[in-house]
Amino acid sequence: MASSGVEGLKGTWDYVDGENFDSYMKEIGVGFATRTLAKGIKPRLVISEADGKWTVRSESSLKTVSYDFTPGVEFNETTPDGREVTSTISFEGNKWVHTSVDKSGKKSVVTRYIDAEGQQMIDMECGSTKARRWYKRA
Repeated sequence: MASSGVEGLKGTWDYVDGENFDSYMKEIGVGFATRTLAKGIKPRLVISEADGKWTVRSESSLKTVSYDFTPGVEFNETTPDGREVTSTISFEGNKWVHTSVDKSGKKSVVTRYIDAEGQQMIDMECGSTKARRWYKRA
């Protein structure tokens, strides 16, 4: 298994920590009750690929959600909090860039990559709000 680049994202990842996630969730339109609940969740991510189709599964004590995509192909996605968005995921160099637009036209960009310590970094941006979460290989 590759240890860096987009291929390095395949596998199972456990949540380590995050910065400014509540503000990001508020900016993308997640309600107060859901944000409060989400603060205590430490998800496990499972990323896999078969024949060019990728799957991301997020597992937690609250719920398990997943989505499938083909890089560069737009798809409809229901976010873990129930919002309907149109998404495209592209691979740009060593980064995975997930761009979503909700029904009101609000755009968010989530970028995944492997850092120098081998952790999966997830940078999130919506408007002027930025957040980060990071995961270690399970």
